[in-house]
Amino acid sequence: MTSSAPTCPECSQAMKFGGFVLCRREDDGERVCRSLWKCPARHVWWHWADRPDETLEACPIPEAFR
Repeated sequence: MTSSAPTCPECSQAMKFGGFVLCRREDDGERVCRSLWKCPARHVWWHWADRPDETLEACPIPEAFR
């Protein structure tokens, strides 16, 4: 995991780590955690925890993590 917090792709504000979410990855069928990130404007983004260099994806169910 990187040491610096990412900035929100939508509003460019610094994001805070919101924890891990266990999910099943479609491309390989593995159960892997996603790192959850939130910004002050309430945008919720995530990426696969074992692939920290991939770009953030908009969380499809942000209301579950607010």
